[in-house]
Amino acid sequence: MRVGIVGCGGMGGVHANKYALMPDVELSVFDVDTAKAESFCAARNIKRADSLSDLLRDCEAADVCLPTPVHREVAIKCLRAGRPTLVEKPMARSMADCQAMIAESKSSGSMLVPAHVVRFFPEFRAAHDVIAAGKIGVPASIRLRRGGGAPKAEWFLDVDQSGGILLDLAVHEFDWLNWTLGRPKLVTSRSVRLGDRVKDADFRGDYALTTISYDNGCVAHVESTWMDPAGFKVTIEACGSGGAVEYDSSRNPTLRVAGGATENNYLPTDDPYYKQLRAFVDAATGKTAPAVTAEEGLLAVQVAEAAVTSARTGKPIAL
Repeated sequence: MRVGIVGCGGMGGVHANKYALMPDVELSVFDVDTAKAESFCAARNIKRADSLSDLLRDCEAADVCLPTPVHREVAIKCLRAGRPTLVEKPMARSMADCQAMIAESKSSGSMLVPAHVVRFFPEFRAAHDVIAAGKIGVPASIRLRRGGGAPKAEWFLDVDQSGGILLDLAVHEFDWLNWTLGRPKLVTSRSVRLGDRVKDADFRGDYALTTISYDNGCVAHVESTWMDPAGFKVTIEACGSGGAVEYDSSRNPTLRVAGGATENNYLPTDDPYYKQLRAFVDAATGKTAPAVTAEEGLLAVQVAEAAVTSARTGKPIAL
């Protein structure tokens, strides 16, 4: 399978490094920043395309690792070229963008997959399976927390471009909750950055707390932060009529693999990003169904949009 990566930023590098572990994948890359693309490809000994059109002619599947505002434009070009397409989360900047991408996927017959990698983290997968199997009884309350410091790239902090913390970061939790609990019906959110809470134009952080009511009666609390100086951390706490399940990333690892930019307790082929991309390649070659559907990507963006509206207006938003 010849996979073409669009974008040589942080996620483009993560994806390229994971594809490199797959002997049945051949990579090519395009980025509008030619110098950046040349350095990126030289470091990994992969082919650089001179244009997006050249990349799409050369590849059999596309992987879009670009800033959120251009997901719609680039993904539609990839789909229209007949290429199965993976798009980094969030699927797009707005519901309207997602709907346009889904319409092109259906029109062209090209598979569209949003990259919701949290589903591939073993702890989140296990918590999902425990809840789905009824091992904690009827779920009543789920609390999720994700975050650390603010991103370094300025476009993340521009809500108009990135959607802010509720679309760029909390969308991970929104997708996992929808996958685990079903259809959301009411969203209430508060944010430090949105509304009238912060007047300082140079303010770099954000903290949001979102409450979501689900059709099955469960209430979810999602804490999202770009204001934690202690570093990145995620937690799960799910309680039901028959028990509870919890996870804390700061306490979890029992085996660490050191030596890279970060330490983790995953072997290369157990890494969630590897598993996500392996699942995409297998779906693109027709071996399996997509692990995440485009409609699920749209629903996560719908919840994020509702949370942004609620944070700005101070009112709950019904879906």
